[in-house]
Amino acid sequence: MPDILLAVDLNHDASWTHALPEAVSQARLRGAVLHLLAIVPDFGMTMVQDYFPADFEKKALAKAHEELTAFGTAHVPGDVAWKAHVGHGDIDREILRAAEATQASLIVMASHPPSELRTLLIGSHADRIVHRAPVSVLVVRG
Repeated sequence: MPDILLAVDLNHDASWTHALPEAVSQARLRGAVLHLLAIVPDFGMTMVQDYFPADFEKKALAKAHEELTAFGTAHVPGDVAWKAHVGHGDIDREILRAAEATQASLIVMASHPPSELRTLLIGSHADRIVHRAPVSVLVVRG
C-alpha cells in the first residue's frame, strides 16, 4: 500500500493548515495510510543539556506523541487511516528517515513564502527535502 508522510510542526499552524488537506486528498486518492510526523529538536550540546532534567528528552518525546495523536484525532477525517510518529533531532534527517521507515511513496510538507534573510542564513527545509528525498515531494504553499 502506498503510504504518505506529512511533516507537521504542532507549534505552527502554517505547517499543516494547507498541507493537511492536500495530504488527506492524496491518501484518499491512493488508498494510502497517512503518517503524521512531528519532530522534537535535539538540544545536543552537553552545555545545553545540563540545564534540563535528566529525563527531559524522554518526556518531550512522549508529550509530542500525545499531542500529535490528539492532533490526528481532531484533524484527520475518519475515513483516512493514519499513524503518529515522532522524530528526534535534525528536521531534514528525521523527515527522510521517517519516509524510509514508513516506506512512504510521497512526502507532503508546507513551505512558507521565502524570506531572503532566512533563506540565506538557514535555508529551507522543503528545499533540502526536495533535493534529497528518494520519493516525490509535494510542497504546499500557504
